[in-house]
Amino acid sequence: MNSQEFRRRGNEMVEYICQYLETLEDRKVTPSVEPGYLRHLLPDEAPYHGEDWDRIMEDVESKIMPGVTHWQHPRFHAYFPSGNSFPSILGDMLSDGIGCIGFSWAASPACTELETIVLDWLGRAIGLPDDFLALKAGSKGGGVIQTSASECVLVTMLAARAQAIKHLKQQHPFVEEGHLLSKLMAYCSKEAHSCVEKAAMICFVKLRILEPDSKCSLRGNTLTKAMEEDELQGLVPFFVSTTLGTTGSCSFDALEEIGVALQRFPGVWLHVDAAYAGNAFICPELKYLLKGIEYADSFNTNPNKWLLTNFDCSTLWVRDRIRLTSALVVDPLYLKHGYSDAAIDYRHWGVPLSRRFRSLKLWFVLRSYGISGLQNYIRHHIELAKRFEQLVNKDKRFEICNEVKLGLVCFRLIGSDKLNEKFLSGINASAKIHMVPASVNDQYVIRFCAVAQNATEDDIG
Repeated sequence: MNSQEFRRRGNEMVEYICQYLETLEDRKVTPSVEPGYLRHLLPDEAPYHGEDWDRIMEDVESKIMPGVTHWQHPRFHAYFPSGNSFPSILGDMLSDGIGCIGFSWAASPACTELETIVLDWLGRAIGLPDDFLALKAGSKGGGVIQTSASECVLVTMLAARAQAIKHLKQQHPFVEEGHLLSKLMAYCSKEAHSCVEKAAMICFVKLRILEPDSKCSLRGNTLTKAMEEDELQGLVPFFVSTTLGTTGSCSFDALEEIGVALQRFPGVWLHVDAAYAGNAFICPELKYLLKGIEYADSFNTNPNKWLLTNFDCSTLWVRDRIRLTSALVVDPLYLKHGYSDAAIDYRHWGVPLSRRFRSLKLWFVLRSYGISGLQNYIRHHIELAKRFEQLVNKDKRFEICNEVKLGLVCFRLIGSDKLNEKFLSGINASAKIHMVPASVNDQYVIRFCAVAQNATEDDIG
């Protein structure tokens, strides 16, 4: 395909995407296919000779689309939003066209510097302390774009582990690192995302999963008691992962309580996972949910959830970037450059070496909508959730099972878990609407989330 044909096909693709998004409500939300459906529709081997583009696009509609779950559908209410917008798509398109691999400043200076600037913009808008902003005078912190919240949790746990092992080595210089590693204990709530458990598996550390209170919030005294018990057993607390806006019910851990409690345990890394809810903190009236952030060592949120930016774009800020990068630095000669001491090299801030120019799409979104436009978008979703909550409360057959603060409503039929499972199964079987379950206070509940960018009251009624 040469540039002339690319122009034509590119225009056609833009039109196809627009048509797809504009007519989504005419499609079923979820596909009616079974595992292996596509294998029977495509050849066993790749074509030896190139095929006509029109034929390829015909197969997109006839073979791919029947197997797509339409996350942008106005009646898709499962999980959390999958961010998307035209400015974001255009930003990704430009990133793909430039095709740089921004692992270091020298590899593409604009790629690195725009990421630093845009993360400072967003961090400031969210209300993070100045210590988390790279370009604030005297700050040792900064932000970085990762692929997902799972990676944010993993790299912060790796950094906390390296810091803890270094400290223990100073105290016990003749003890093998493997033995010291076996003493490390991390903590999270039962309501925390499963990525915390996965990170602990990868890091080869112990993880203690704690019971939250009746509002699904991890409390400071619960954490303190657990850490004191573990210290008496000869274990070493080193990492706590808190959640602001849990996946199950959008509950909030008592961050300020936990931060105060950790003052008795110096050196323990406090991470805040706000993958969904963190985006909402750009609204002044919601910043109270961030109370206690001054105690945190790191914070992440996902613009690719609730800030109109398409996947992948998970933003992570740290208070001390040296504590993060010291655990991840591998510096071969072929990656060194003349500005290594003066510039940020984001290859030291995460697991992969290679990095896409992801800050472009976030920059496009922030500039196109402005903070006020994004605030209005989030407020609209919250209003829709409150409207749905009102509708549920009017029907005496149902009950609300969470405190609706943002865009998620958890509800259930008054009755057994089996009854609710059957009810949700019937809803999803229609393929006209899609929701997923969760367990809240050991009860089976149904999650309803405002997801579509341009959702209306008609889509939730």
